[in-house]
Amino acid sequence: MANGTQGQIEGEAITRFLRVSPQKARLVIDLIRGHRAEDALQTLRFTKKRVAKDVEKTLRSAIANAERKADDAGESLDVDALYVTGCCVNEGPRWKRMRPAPMGRGFRYQKRTSHIVVRVAEHARAAEGRVAAAAAEAEASKGVRGAVRKARKAIEKRAKEAQKQQQKQQKKQ
Repeated sequence: MANGTQGQIEGEAITRFLRVSPQKARLVIDLIRGHRAEDALQTLRFTKKRVAKDVEKTLRSAIANAERKADDAGESLDVDALYVTGCCVNEGPRWKRMRPAPMGRGFRYQKRTSHIVVRVAEHARAAEGRVAAAAAEAEASKGVRGAVRKARKAIEKRAKEAQKQQQKQQKKQ
């Protein structure tokens, strides 16, 4: 549970060793931070950067992880209520390479890699509503025995009322 919010469902996905510069990936990540998951997917779909497809794949994975976590907990999750709560790009290991240079020398260059982390979570109000609905449903069906007991009491109450009505009619006659 993040930020101490009880009942809030979260999902996280990590893409590691992605062959793109962290600086270039951060440009795309900054576009989706704090947005609704659905809006973030639309933004990534139409972003003209090569890394946008990888970020979109990571975001879809985070959404699927949140759905799976909700299913495992036996709760219902509204995907429209998911927000991108946190996303960051960390630097991965660099690939050191040599480029031939004049007169037998070599110029060294580095191919950079990135680790992308995307977190999605349910909006706080949606989580509260879902938890309240689940509690009300649990209260309504507190078990078969409780439901049967309530039904028997209702039937007995109707039977007593019917007997009272018959007694009143007999007294009038």
